[in-house]
Amino acid sequence: MDTSAQGVPGLAGGLSAHDSTSTCNNAAPQAELQHRLQCVDLFAGAGGFSLAARRAKIRVVAAVELDKHACDTYHTNLIERCENPDEQPQIYPTNILDLPPEKLLEAHFADGSTCDLVLGGPPCQGFSVHRIKDAGVGDPRNALILRYFEFVRCLSPRVFLMENVPGLLWPRHKDFLNAFLRQSEDAGYRIVSLLHLDARNYGVPQRRVRVFVLGCRHDVTFDESMWPPPATHGDVQARATNPHLKAWVTAAEVFSKQDLLHDENNRHMNHSAELIEVFRGTPINGGSRRDSYRVLPCHKDHDGHSDVYGRINPEEPGPTMTTACINPSKGRFVHPTEHHGITIRQAARFQTFPDDFVFKGGLMAAGVQIGNAVPINLGEILLRAVSSGLGVVPDA
Repeated sequence: MDTSAQGVPGLAGGLSAHDSTSTCNNAAPQAELQHRLQCVDLFAGAGGFSLAARRAKIRVVAAVELDKHACDTYHTNLIERCENPDEQPQIYPTNILDLPPEKLLEAHFADGSTCDLVLGGPPCQGFSVHRIKDAGVGDPRNALILRYFEFVRCLSPRVFLMENVPGLLWPRHKDFLNAFLRQSEDAGYRIVSLLHLDARNYGVPQRRVRVFVLGCRHDVTFDESMWPPPATHGDVQARATNPHLKAWVTAAEVFSKQDLLHDENNRHMNHSAELIEVFRGTPINGGSRRDSYRVLPCHKDHDGHSDVYGRINPEEPGPTMTTACINPSKGRFVHPTEHHGITIRQAARFQTFPDDFVFKGGLMAAGVQIGNAVPINLGEILLRAVSSGLGVVPDA
């Protein structure tokens, strides 16, 4: 998909993925807000959305995350390294199902200050494209999306922005999505848009398609001309029709960067001697394991996924960074020229994390945190557009 935002007709009783005429107030925004926007980040993970918000000049007040390693990462990068105590978010290291939304309301907004924005990327495994057949239908993890909305109802933000995988919009999840949209309406929110966004079109060096749901409280005017933000990058065909677009950022940018000294995340998986020989025989710069003529015995009689043990092609945007992105057995995650999987740091670069962002918990834990994150560059662009839609100039 080469467009920056693609509609999904026929879902949710005819609501398209970007149907402004039926879902959004097109009036000019209210007088520019005089205060800096404040947000709460739910299912915060390592803090990708929070870091994007900070770059967009939005104050992150609180974050909720269950995973211990992700909490350690969040605390290290977004709290300990934040020199201004007033800018430090409070992280709640707990299961969101056990945390009353009222606790956040009382702790952070009892003084009359406003929660302007709720962020969140609820766990998406139940909707993942990697699930087979009807897996995901009735998955209890999907109830976490509804829990996310309970926080929206309680905190009553001006807007909410939710991220999930494209499977959320699959026909077999239509009933669930419709229930979510009904809850939104009942709570006094309109859905501005359901968007398919490809991160490649916003300067992220990987193919990554995700759904972003933007909701706006009915009494808040949102300037729809600011949403969705226009693409900044495109393929050859897109650039032929829009000369303002830049070329997609390729994986070469990830691998050409100079590694920092003493970077604890400059590590990759250890591989067996036999597997290293397979990598040695795999053509550099995009070769597949079948090209190596040294297929492992356990794979000899199985076609499997063609990307498994494949090398990343540096001349193209990289593959989607999944939660198994540092494991070559799970996808095309082998270094373009070296005989090992990509490092934690390289995986993080594909998600546009800065090189001084440190992931805690070891190889596997770091991979999960990276794969679950919202790309920083994309998140910042989206949140700046949200701010503009609310009449706030982020850099003013």
